[in-house]
Amino acid sequence: MKPEVIKATAWAVLFTGLLAISIVIGSRNLSRFDAPLVAYTFATLFAMFGITYRYSMWLQRPPTAMFWKRGWQTFFSRGRIARNTGIWFVRVGGEFALNNFIWKRARVRWLAHFLIMWGSIIAAAITFPLVFGWMSFESLPGNIEWYRVYIFGFPTIAMPHESFLAFFIFHGLVWASLMVIPGVMIAMRRRMRDEGAAALQTFSEDFLPLILLFAVSVSGLLLTVSYTWLQGYGYEFLALLHAVTVIFTLLWLPFGKFFHIFQRPAQLGVEFYKDVAAAGEAATCGRCGHPFASLLHVNDLIKVEQALGYRYEIRGEPRVGHYQRICPPCRRAMLAIAQGSLMRGSAYEQTGMTLPMPAYVNTGLGEGPLGDEDARNFHP
Repeated sequence: MKPEVIKATAWAVLFTGLLAISIVIGSRNLSRFDAPLVAYTFATLFAMFGITYRYSMWLQRPPTAMFWKRGWQTFFSRGRIARNTGIWFVRVGGEFALNNFIWKRARVRWLAHFLIMWGSIIAAAITFPLVFGWMSFESLPGNIEWYRVYIFGFPTIAMPHESFLAFFIFHGLVWASLMVIPGVMIAMRRRMRDEGAAALQTFSEDFLPLILLFAVSVSGLLLTVSYTWLQGYGYEFLALLHAVTVIFTLLWLPFGKFFHIFQRPAQLGVEFYKDVAAAGEAATCGRCGHPFASLLHVNDLIKVEQALGYRYEIRGEPRVGHYQRICPPCRRAMLAIAQGSLMRGSAYEQTGMTLPMPAYVNTGLGEGPLGDEDARNFHP
């Protein structure tokens, strides 16, 4: 067995064990654990093992490991902790809570993502504590019209069962479903009508997650309809259907597109890495001498490529040393020159002097051939 597999398995066993222990402790030695929900619990434990295993394997990849390491180093760098903490709160609110990065792409796409994300968060915040026995509701002794909320076995607030607060809390999963369903419908419409999305999508990665979310939400709403207006008609079948959809969704978490939910927070480390890299020394092109990127990023990129087994060293050019130390415009120019030399049947001759900066015939709006991000790599 490979070392990275052993390490990932160890982390998965550890986190799954910690969750199992927390379930036992949080439910007061299972005294508040609801036995009919045991299938949900085992599905959650399986999901925890799979998610931790895959996350650990992902973090051990050279590119991810480099960003992970640099992200923590830059966040806790001396003299920047207070500033980074403030930026962290801003970015969590903007990038995660409000999904600003999707708002910039398309308003309708943002609405779908926002509804699905917050509906799922609300549902998870209610469902898992209930399943694990961490939260429960009990009627007050001598007054069955009042309920008290218990958190980890400790009594908290009490409320009348007909109060607005009770209605709002007891129907929390209904509100979550009413957010997820429209979000799924908007996302499904985009998948069926947007030509760009249709060209790249697959059933398992794009449609199946939406179908699962829709099935969980609709079957959950039907349970409410059954016991509220239909005197429990069809409740057993609907409960079984809902259980199957939820368990399948939990089992699918480590394998499908849902895994990006757990990958996305690591993007914060990349943002801090970019901040430090942009404020640091710039790398200069070995061909034309102009700055084009962060020296920290270029050096880390070379290390990652070496770890992956790629060798792009340039022999006979000590001033350049590596292909990554050449700016993108010069790379394109060198490729064109090399192709021209091959067509003429002559060898491409290297020179030791600094060559002029390549100029594009049609610069468009200055965005560059690779878009806005490439524009930042253009020479001034």
